[in-house]
Amino acid sequence: DYAHRHGVIHRDIKPENILLHDGRAMVMDFGIALAVSAAAGGRMTETGLSLGTPHYMSPEQATAEKEITGRSDVYSLASVLYEMLAGQPPHVGGAAQQVIMKIITAAAEPVTTLRKSVPQHVSDAIAKAIEKLPADRFESAKAFADALSNATFATGAGQRARATGAMRSNWREQIAIPALALCGVLAIAAVWALLSAPERPPLTRYPIALPDGMGIGATNWSPLAVSPDGSKLVYMGETGRLFLKYRDALDPVEIPGTETAYNPFFSHDGTRVGFFAGVPGSAEIKIATLSGGPPSTVLTGAGAPGAAFGYDGYIYFDASGVGPLRRVRETGGEAEDATVRDSTAGELQHNWPEPLPNARGVLFVIDRAGPGVNVATTNDIAVLDIATRKHRVLMRGVYARYTKTGHILYVTADGVLMAVPFDQKRMELAGTPVALRDGITVRRGGGGVDLAISETGTLWYGRGTNAFRLEVAWVTRAGAYTTVDPGWVADFGYLALSPDASRLAISLVDATGEQIWIKNLASPEGAASKLTFRGVNQYPRWHPDGKRVLFIATFVPSGNAQSVLSNGTSAAPDTLLKDNARIYNAAWSTDGRWIAYERFATGSGRDIAAVRASGDSAAIPVSSTQFAERNPTISPDGRWMLFQSTTTGRPEIYVRPFPNTAAGLYQISNGGGQNAKWSRDGKEIFYSNGNNELVRVAVGSGATFTFSDHRVLFSLRGVQNWDVAPGSQRFIVIRERQTGQRSRLVVVENFFEELKTRVPR
Repeated sequence: DYAHRHGVIHRDIKPENILLHDGRAMVMDFGIALAVSAAAGGRMTETGLSLGTPHYMSPEQATAEKEITGRSDVYSLASVLYEMLAGQPPHVGGAAQQVIMKIITAAAEPVTTLRKSVPQHVSDAIAKAIEKLPADRFESAKAFADALSNATFATGAGQRARATGAMRSNWREQIAIPALALCGVLAIAAVWALLSAPERPPLTRYPIALPDGMGIGATNWSPLAVSPDGSKLVYMGETGRLFLKYRDALDPVEIPGTETAYNPFFSHDGTRVGFFAGVPGSAEIKIATLSGGPPSTVLTGAGAPGAAFGYDGYIYFDASGVGPLRRVRETGGEAEDATVRDSTAGELQHNWPEPLPNARGVLFVIDRAGPGVNVATTNDIAVLDIATRKHRVLMRGVYARYTKTGHILYVTADGVLMAVPFDQKRMELAGTPVALRDGITVRRGGGGVDLAISETGTLWYGRGTNAFRLEVAWVTRAGAYTTVDPGWVADFGYLALSPDASRLAISLVDATGEQIWIKNLASPEGAASKLTFRGVNQYPRWHPDGKRVLFIATFVPSGNAQSVLSNGTSAAPDTLLKDNARIYNAAWSTDGRWIAYERFATGSGRDIAAVRASGDSAAIPVSSTQFAERNPTISPDGRWMLFQSTTTGRPEIYVRPFPNTAAGLYQISNGGGQNAKWSRDGKEIFYSNGNNELVRVAVGSGATFTFSDHRVLFSLRGVQNWDVAPGSQRFIVIRERQTGQRSRLVVVENFFEELKTRVPR
């Protein structure tokens, strides 16, 4: 009201712009109001630009009216109050366009329809404040506030409703009560029946606060799975391992043997948890028994976006990159295709399987944007007929789960939770979709969604800011962080410092996939330049002369180790390596003479090899065992190869002589180690230990390899990737943005009661 009396219209009232301080509400962010003022009042809206946030936008804002008054803010205030009381704004929809159309054309339900305990005068005041025509609303914010505190306030519709109630009361006194007096025996019988009938369990919704250091980790993929009975939650933690949270316990516990785990999924009896481990595309599908014991491996060479136990003895999972849905027996064996992609309809990838209890069908997502995008607005939910391998599109969405009530819960690309009745026998929709709530956390890089539903009706979901919002920062050996560019926040993947540390090569997920960019660190707030333009390109590595960047085109069938000029003048990427296996994470030696790389081939798994960069000789094996070897780098003096292996059952860091790799083997870490790197002078090794901490190891300078003095430098909590700067006194990292707006984990008990009421079959 104060702002309006001084001629300022906010234009973007929403929950995010109302903060609480010492028990008082403060309206923040007059940015749009200032922008309009700076544009001399009306010029910004004369172009037809709609300003504001869709769910709280007034009809005149939605239609880009030129004249916006304080009554528009009154509408937005009432929309916020409506959501505070009912749990959702007056109008919701699967997309912003749907919301705007409802704001313009549809009448909002009275708030008492969703929340019966709201006083009638409050409901009437809200109804008046969200009228379509500004003239029908309150003339000021003060008038709205006065109505909310006036128990006698009523609109014309409210007065008619009260009058009707009074007439009904008179009718009862004169006619109904004497008649009902004759039915005493029936009334007693009815009361007895009501008292003996079981009560419907109450709907309960509450947030969960996970202990410090045990929160949900940053990931592209789905981090949550709930047991069928709703008593246990398994999630990917900040340490990169899986945690088990019992509903009746305060703290979660770590599941042993789940390093590098993601995409957990429960067995139907709730005693086992399946998960992916390793790098997408060559990941292992493993199963951990919650009663104890090491996980067993079912398959090597899986994709990433999702897996699930079927009701027919199979595990359904995504293929590697572009491809169909696949399946493998729970007991292991050869995998086989479960779906057939319709490439003429733009189907690139089938993922996020959800087998139906009838053992006849599987819900899944049709990805039309390709690996690395996975949250495209063009993605669809489909149902597979297992017997015929044919599928049918049901609706648009990026994630779906079936419920025992006969509904499909699904999430749209913009994080709206929808529900629709589903006929499992006919495997077709049986009603109209209904929007339940928005703000569900969607993992942009891989399409994972923070949502899980039990067979008993317990819903777990992430709400609020997407946890996978990252920034680049410098950090000292003491753990002091400095953000490189405060305005640069994105879905970053992998990074590498140039030899002179003046530039940064980094992969970034955008609408085209995952691309390699170059950032000039001499002017960190300047624009970054793009080196690749299509597909999924990861693991950038610099040539020693700083003129070229090597990267991995992850989903290219062959020749996927490529390079481009770092100044962006390459006409097309050059293929560096010829190998009959898929290549991951290659790197030049310091002198540029060798390229060390990971390779994955069916039958041999993930191994390490090296080849001369000149291409005039065959590759030599560095480590080729039945275990998974990863992340090779050659020491600056060219004498040693650093890598990690699962020889002990968990990733550990090792060093071999190079190129005579059979001359020795040294285990550097003990208790877990990953992502090891040399210092630029070769005198130190750095790696992430089993507690997600950065460890420094001193390396000797003699003819034989020696190492000593393992020292923890700082925690890598919230850090996704890192590299060592020259001099080794600081590091550059990709980490979660420190905004205090991480996603909230919410539990809804007896969610089926809401589902049956709001989405009847």
